[in-house]
Amino acid sequence: MILITSKVSRAAIAMIVGTLGVVACSAKDHDAPSKAGSSSVAGSGSGSAAVGMAIRRDTEADVKKDKEDAIKSETPGYVPAEFKAGAQRWKDTGVYVDGQPIGFLTFGELPIALQPTWINDKISADKRPHSNDPGWKWAHQRYYKFIDYLKVVGIDPKSIKEMHVYGPKFTQTVIVTGKDLQSPAAKDFMFRFGVNVAGKALPHLPFNFGNGKTPDKINSVMIYVKKAPPKLDVEAGVFMLDGKEQLGVPYYGEPIRGGVRIYMDDKLATIIKRQELDAKKATTSADGDLHWSYYDFLGSKGVDSTKVVEAWIVNGERRREKISAADLKTMSFSAGAQAKGGVLMGDKKIQANAITMFSRAIKPDELPKILDEEEY
Repeated sequence: MILITSKVSRAAIAMIVGTLGVVACSAKDHDAPSKAGSSSVAGSGSGSAAVGMAIRRDTEADVKKDKEDAIKSETPGYVPAEFKAGAQRWKDTGVYVDGQPIGFLTFGELPIALQPTWINDKISADKRPHSNDPGWKWAHQRYYKFIDYLKVVGIDPKSIKEMHVYGPKFTQTVIVTGKDLQSPAAKDFMFRFGVNVAGKALPHLPFNFGNGKTPDKINSVMIYVKKAPPKLDVEAGVFMLDGKEQLGVPYYGEPIRGGVRIYMDDKLATIIKRQELDAKKATTSADGDLHWSYYDFLGSKGVDSTKVVEAWIVNGERRREKISAADLKTMSFSAGAQAKGGVLMGDKKIQANAITMFSRAIKPDELPKILDEEEY
């Protein structure tokens, strides 16, 4: 993160104020968007509209770049340009409550109970020569409400002193209070991902919400319930707490980067860090790779594995494979070069970038559904 230390901080990236129709799905069909044309969009002239949205209006170039970035992000060792000079600490968009990590804003690691809000929007489309084609088409964009996220992870918005949504610079941080989160405008305080189901988390803000900042990306989310939130020194361009600069996560230190995140019932339980694995506790296979017992690792981190019923392996932002507790109990993992930044699980060498465990059997319709148009 590049800090602004001059007396006059740079202005936050301006966001275009648009008018969008927000179509919230019912509990019955929460993962299916409304039919195209059933909601109002900018310029449609019909339907109810949420006025005063501050959003990033994507051009074709924006969408193309987001897709390229999403594909690159799955390449081992890839680091986006903005994270190569001092800001690499914010590569992973972590969520912290009073300094403790509870999760990450990536599509593949979202709580399964978190349901999307769909917005219908017009995007450019090819126009055939000598035709009456309009040159645009409807597209479905999935968003997630922050107040829904908070409730799903067990945080009452009323209990929050302040919530800080970090932008690329500290001075672009969105600062909201518990009162803001209880206001009618809070339903439009949302986030999405660069290419719907992958990429960096991007904010979607009601006009002049909280402190009025509108960053174009989310670097991290800090939630303060019991502890005092740090104060933003605008002139210095940094958060301050007890007279000290907070260049990392207040009350924690350096932000978490990398590793294989392990969740229990959608809450972060522990992380497999390759460099922290104890070779003395590993066994060596015939091919020379080191293997660690998965359940032994959980026990060493204080994770209660007796409640596990099943787990889903996340790779490339998708829950690829279900594994029963019985299979997990005897399973080992390796973390060599072939794991490509993740781990390889079991004899089948299932690549895992995250593992989501549950204390109950998950029904197929509880898992996120991805539309054909969202694949990249």
